Order: sequence, then structure tokens, then C-alpha cells
Amino acid sequence: MSSQDNRHMAHALSLAARGLGRTWPNPAVGCVIVSNGRVLGRGWTQPGGRPHAETVALAQAGEAARGATAYVSLEPCAHHGRTPPCCDALVAAGVARVVTTMEDPDPRVAGEGLRRLRAAGVEVTVLDQMAGAAMEANAGFLMRQASRRPLVTLKLAASLDGRIATARGESRWITGPQARAAVHMMRAQADALLIGAGTARADDPMLDVRLAGLTDAGPVRVVADGGLSLPLTGRMARSVSDQPVWLLHRRDADRARRDAWRGLGAQTLPCATDETGALVPLEMLRALGDVGITRVLCEGGGKLAAALLRAGVVDRLVYFHAGLVLGGEGLASVAAMADLPLDEVARWRLHSSDRIGDDVMTEWRI
Repeated sequence: MSSQDNRHMAHALSLAARGLGRTWPNPAVGCVIVSNGRVLGRGWTQPGGRPHAETVALAQAGEAARGATAYVSLEPCAHHGRTPPCCDALVAAGVARVVTTMEDPDPRVAGEGLRRLRAAGVEVTVLDQMAGAAMEANAGFLMRQASRRPLVTLKLAASLDGRIATARGESRWITGPQARAAVHMMRAQADALLIGAGTARADDPMLDVRLAGLTDAGPVRVVADGGLSLPLTGRMARSVSDQPVWLLHRRDADRARRDAWRGLGAQTLPCATDETGALVPLEMLRALGDVGITRVLCEGGGKLAAALLRAGVVDRLVYFHAGLVLGGEGLASVAAMADLPLDEVARWRLHSSDRIGDDVMTEWRI
């Protein structure tokens, strides 16, 4: 292991990040092929999960890959899908050494890719010291493998006193343009955006990505709408063909409404409910995980935020603090929570804090 290994692996991890939000249900992987310090090929997992990063990098390197070192941010796959295993492709290309960060927890791989590389005479190095960075890059994929649900990031943008709208209902714009651009970057790196039916009806949002060069990102728009009450004439309904719309609903929701949404091209996902008839947060997320979603960005509203927090299924909380005070008459960013003693309330750990224009963005993790 050397500083060169670390440098090329950091390159592979940065390439992997380019696939975030586009590769599900596959992990976002980066690959760099190097010989005598010269980069011969590089690649990252392409939209829809194919082709894999190794395939792209090997195609660029061509015959020069023989005897080279491949830096792969996650263990090369060992199973047949729509394409042959990447471990076999590396062997066939004559790569002499493979450097990676960690084993792939997918039971179809789980060390088998590394075993087959070694059996074929390829030198394998695992950079344990970079496993943390690799786990961060694939946090959603790892969460889905471990818990059958996607990683959930709850985004809140509020005044200093935690309000997301005035008493009159005005909410545009509490934060400044730089903060809004940061949110659009978060959208671009998410597989799916989740909102509640109340927010969908009140705001009629598009939930698209409006950043130059990323307008085609198109994360799945998911609405938690137990009774399928969302109007069929709203902006999301009219743009289903441009960006997917999925509806999480009660199992006994009106069949005619379900058929109408499907007729527009939306996908409907029935979910379990609790004794009050509300959708069960964990079951909503598992319904998304079962169809391949690995990273969810929840953008509101307060009732849905409270339900996810009460259920303990929020993994990351990103808070945009705007420099204004709206007072108690304003709409709270999070609806009523369980009335627990203070020592029983979940404590969040500050992960990062950054100034974004005139606002402050903090990220918190449990």
C-alpha cells in the first residue's frame, strides 16, 4: 500500500459519486485503471446500473489494461446479470492487480469477487483505511442490503425559530438562492424525493432538478397519499412522462383512483397502515426498497417529517437555517411529536456546518 494507492482510490471514489441518484438498485462505483503512474481508463456506474464502472474503464484502456492495476471503489461483482461478472472481465483483460476498499455485502458477491480474482492469479489489495469513505459513498446501497429500506435524509428549510411558512401560508422564499441551489444538488444525488399529500396539494410542486447540466437527473417523485387524494390535474400528474411519479397508498384505496393514476403512467405502491389508518413509515420505505430505491430525500411537510422521526427511520437531517424570525403564528417545520421526557428524546450528532450564502446548512446524524 502506498500514497499512490490512496490517491488513485480517492479518484475512483470521486468518480463513483457521479453516479449517485442514477444507478439504483446498483451501488455507485468508480474504477480507475493505472499503469506506471499513468491513467489508462476510468469509469463509473452508468444510469440504471449498467454498464458497470469496470466495464467502462476497461473499454477505455483496451489492450493497455494487461498488466495494469485497477482501482475499484467496491468489490467487483461476481454474479451474472444483464452483463457478465466484473471480476471475470478484469481477469480476461489481463489486469495484474486489483485494489478495492471493502467487500460488497450483496449475498451474490460477498467476497466471491475477490476470491475469484485471487484464484486467477490477480493480486488483490484491500485498502481498509478507505473503507469509511467507500461506506459513505454507498450508504444507501448498504442500508438497503442491511435493512431492506433506503437511506433517508430529511431536509428542513426554516426560519431561526423553526417555521417553514408565515401565518398567511407564505413560504417562498425563506432561504436564499444559494441554499435552494444546494437543495437541487441534493435532489440530483437522490434516487427518490418524498413528500406528503398535504404538501403536494398545497404547493403543487414539480420536484425537478433545476441546475445547469443536471436537469436530466429526474429522481422519482414519491407522494405518501393514503387515500390517493392528489388531484389528477396537478403539475406532477401532467409531467409523469417526463419524471416518474409513485404513490404510496392504503391497501383499500379507491381502485378507480388507482387505475386513473396508473393510466397516466404513475406507479402505485400499497402499504400497511396503523390503527388510525395512517401509512406505517417503515412499511412505506420498505415498499420503496423492494423496488430498488436506495436513497430518499424527504422534503416535507411537517406531518410527514414528524411521522418519520417518531418511527426512527430518519438517518440524516439536513437543516437550512434562514436569518429571519416568524414567530409562533408561523407553520412549524415538524408537526407534533410524542410527549417524551427529555432524557428519552433522540439526540442527534452534528456532522457538518456550512455557510451557504446568507443561510447556514447543518447536517445531523443519529
